[in-house]
Amino acid sequence: MNPLALEALEFAATLLPEAGRIALGYFRQPLQVDDKRSHGRFDPVTEADRAIETALRSAILSRYPDHGIVGEELGSRDGNSEWSWIIDPIDGTRAFISGVPAWGTLIGLRCNGRPVAGLVHQPYLEETFAGTGSTGWFERRGEHRALRSRQDARLANAILYCTHPSMVRAPGEAAAFERVAAAVRMSRFGGDCYSYCLLALGLVDLVIESDLQSYDIQPLIPIIRAAGGVVSGPRGEDADAGGFVVAAANPVLHAEALALIAGA
Repeated sequence: MNPLALEALEFAATLLPEAGRIALGYFRQPLQVDDKRSHGRFDPVTEADRAIETALRSAILSRYPDHGIVGEELGSRDGNSEWSWIIDPIDGTRAFISGVPAWGTLIGLRCNGRPVAGLVHQPYLEETFAGTGSTGWFERRGEHRALRSRQDARLANAILYCTHPSMVRAPGEAAAFERVAAAVRMSRFGGDCYSYCLLALGLVDLVIESDLQSYDIQPLIPIIRAAGGVVSGPRGEDADAGGFVVAAANPVLHAEALALIAGA
């Protein structure tokens, strides 16, 4: 475990109560929703997204003025350090505006552009998921326990999640997803970032999604890995850039899923 990553992660965790306070001030309240798409599907953003990211960026730069930051709503800021942060203030804005608590604030720490630590905070449920190196943990109302994904999960008994089937719409993606869905015990939709957290908690075994951005997945990668899971692109490549992502509870299940995705 990198001590600098752990120190930075512990600092980031102190920012979560304020981020949660801002989010809950808007959640299940009358809310103006803007559409930020330039083309394609509805892409919502709210004042809650912008306010949370503004608060997080300000606090991080006050502590680490030489670090870079990439945020979903407020863009990129170059730093003068090997360390940088990546922020998704509300991952699951569609769930947020629908009143469903399957969203979270994502904060990731990167070293030379690679994710090394991550946090997910769901303030309505009072839950936090964190991971760096081989250490991952879950906290809720005083409970603190290690994260561990299901190491004995295989396709035949796996639970598969995807936020929405329309995500896997590029040529070949829908068919690949259906091959995996036909082989698992159960498939469910919904969840956004929360699905990956449930995988790290040992309740979900596979998450397959597409059309992700780097800020959607990079904060989650250290959490999944710390719990014993694997996350990659469809051919086993790094998932840092987003796109089509396969997260699995263990390496054997991951290999099984990739083989089906490849058509084997």
